Amino acid sequence: MIVKNELELIGLKYENIALGEVEMRDIPTKDEYRLLKTALIRFGLELMVDKKAMLIERIKNTIIDMVHYTEELPKVKNSNYISEKIEHDYTYLANVFSQETGMTIEHYIINHKIERVKELILYDELNLTEISYLLNYSSVAHLSRQFKQVTGLTASFFRNAPFDSRIALENV
Repeated sequence: MIVKNELELIGLKYENIALGEVEMRDIPTKDEYRLLKTALIRFGLELMVDKKAMLIERIKNTIIDMVHYTEELPKVKNSNYISEKIEHDYTYLANVFSQETGMTIEHYIINHKIERVKELILYDELNLTEISYLLNYSSVAHLSRQFKQVTGLTASFFRNAPFDSRIALENV
């Protein structure tokens, strides 16, 4: 909504707005670009034109959507899912992602899955078996091992802990 409002205030025409992306009808002038950049900064948003940075954001948004905003993770390999959604070869995506972020796509997915596990544990509506199925873990033991490896805590300790150690999605 913020991006849409700012584009309309400046008078820029767009074709489509999606999470982290705007498809423009025309290339903005330098003044329009400067106005948009300044307006977005006021809201804590960043205007990106670097193709690699935009690709990284698309990968991150795809993973966040996949892990946090779908009822159940896709039953296909993560690499196939991401490659299909972004319409690029996975090897290329993996190389660019790791070069630019210093972590692999798989590690990024694991971090987000663990944050989702924390969220589901705190909701206290599903048991670990149901959570492991929902997030495509091969077993509860695999989920438990990965949870302990990432957080340093067991899932049961986390469930009973008097603190909330979740991490904001943008900081994962």
